[in-house]
Amino acid sequence: MNIHSTAVISPNASLGDDVKIGPYSIIGEDVVIGSSCRIDPHVVIQGPTTVGSHCQFFSFCSIGFPPQDLKFQGEPTKLVIGAHNIFREYVTVNRGTLGGGGQTLIGDHNCIMAYGHIAHDCILGNHILLANAATLAGHVTIEDHATVGAFSGVHQFCRVGAYGFVGGYSVITKDVLPYSKTVSAREAKNYGVNTIGLERRSFSAESIKAIRSAYRLLLQSNLNTSQALEELKKRFLDNSEIQILINFIENSERGIIK
Repeated sequence: MNIHSTAVISPNASLGDDVKIGPYSIIGEDVVIGSSCRIDPHVVIQGPTTVGSHCQFFSFCSIGFPPQDLKFQGEPTKLVIGAHNIFREYVTVNRGTLGGGGQTLIGDHNCIMAYGHIAHDCILGNHILLANAATLAGHVTIEDHATVGAFSGVHQFCRVGAYGFVGGYSVITKDVLPYSKTVSAREAKNYGVNTIGLERRSFSAESIKAIRSAYRLLLQSNLNTSQALEELKKRFLDNSEIQILINFIENSERGIIK
């Protein structure tokens, strides 16, 4: 391990092999840092927090702090971070609350750009990009391969579906559909399929064609959402990608952005 002499490490913290910790960083009690992590100068990580291997924390990150929830009274909650994640400068990530399951969860291979905020009880999957100053309120779920653009805010209890793209400066108050492009100036609107994103993720032309067809039914037909769902179930019975879309809509509690 390469730990600078000015770093402050709790005796109750656990550090894996080949961990690098820069000047003036603080690793608190009940923090577990996986192998080959890099922690730059002036980073603070509080516990209980578990960090997987090969994560990078750039300067001035504040990780594992108590939730910004006025109902929180110091109950034992935690933050769990997977492997190969990047947290750029001034990122803040809070622990969970008992009312939200007691933990904030972040998967693998995610990139949180400068000034991003992940609030209590959020659940992030894998291969997610939060651009600069993207802000997630409490209890937000971001599914795999989604992107939230710069300076966007996601309202509490909302979800962003797999491969969804939220444009910069958007305000999200309902669920963002999988595979979609969603942008707001005043009110968030769905602008169809995130075709470029799907192509970059090696979706076949046939799969993209099917998703576009499903979106035409959902957004451009004269059917309401319930009628469109029934039609999607008939037409795409064996299509796993469309089943993800159907399940997402059926499990929505806040409604979807159309």
